Amino acid sequence: MSDTLWISAGELSGDMHGAALMQALKSRDSSLEFMGMGGPHLRAAGLSSLFAAEDLSVMGLTEVLGHLPRVLRMLSGMKSAMARIRPRALIVIDAPEFHFRLIKIAHALRIPVYYYISPKVWAWRPGRAAFLRDHVRRLISILPFEADFYQQYGMSIDYVGNPLVDIVDYPSLRHISPHPDLIGLLPGSRRREIAALLPEFGKAARILSRWFPRLVFACIRAPGIDEALLRAHWPADVPARFEEPAERWRFMRQCRFLLAASGTVTLESALAGVPTLVAYRLSTVSFHIARTLIRVPYISLANLILNREVFPELLQDACNGQALADKISSWLSPESGPDLLAAMRCDLDEIRRRLGGPGASARAAALILEDLAGTSRSCPPEKRCLS
Repeated sequence: MSDTLWISAGELSGDMHGAALMQALKSRDSSLEFMGMGGPHLRAAGLSSLFAAEDLSVMGLTEVLGHLPRVLRMLSGMKSAMARIRPRALIVIDAPEFHFRLIKIAHALRIPVYYYISPKVWAWRPGRAAFLRDHVRRLISILPFEADFYQQYGMSIDYVGNPLVDIVDYPSLRHISPHPDLIGLLPGSRRREIAALLPEFGKAARILSRWFPRLVFACIRAPGIDEALLRAHWPADVPARFEEPAERWRFMRQCRFLLAASGTVTLESALAGVPTLVAYRLSTVSFHIARTLIRVPYISLANLILNREVFPELLQDACNGQALADKISSWLSPESGPDLLAAMRCDLDEIRRRLGGPGASARAAALILEDLAGTSRSCPPEKRCLS
């Protein structure tokens, strides 16, 4: 049997979690080799990256269609490589639109599939749960509410906790006090979302600078994104700092609050205890399609975990410079009444409690290797396994 595990991560957040999982797998079995598709985190962890996750980093339904020829070429290349290498297992991380196709390939090659960071089929297209039941050996969740959804389909799911609890490491951040005039900006990790959001963030900053002249704006660069790209979409007349990604959680903690693209980073900000205004824009066609398909009331994971709006969300047409500035002004102005930011920080304490303690990557690695060895116990569908 091959000692190679094929890991596939299609987005920056999956790349980050994949690297932590890979390191946990290595610590349990040093003979393992890893290849597949990854980004900077997985490559730094030692993945033999035959394909680059950056080549798949697109957003929106219509935007994906524009990249379809490249996606099909990647899938064809992966099929040939997996048929040649015969990895012991395929581990896919998030990115369902691509990975469902890769899972079909692995299933046809009789390669067992483990889905780490189970896809959000509860948010849209829930019927795809049947595909997962028929094609995936184990489904591994990092969100506490997912077990109830999959139970409706007669499926078990292993909840291992959330790896961001380890990565963000709140105990090392809690002593950092926010600067009252520092506003952090996180416009995303994909070129298209940066192009859609950062100009509106800049318009909001221009308005807020007139109302609150002491404010300082700092744009936090995502890994793999050049500062030049951010500067190209930021208004030249609005002063801003551009921060490196390596210590982003510490810098986020220094901010009074954040203005962020919807995505994993909003859960990072929740775990760091930083109030956040969530913003997002898609192409008009993508947004209208998504609106008819999405079945959840929020897009922010922080809001979904608590099942109420903790982080305000401004989406599509509401995501414009004036609306963003108005919302932020309600947080900054003394006439706003109760301290909304302080109340939000209390809610973030509850999110950390619900996600539990550290060790998610280690638990996921143990589950995968024990299952491959045929020694793991099945998790009943009504349970949320943490071991």
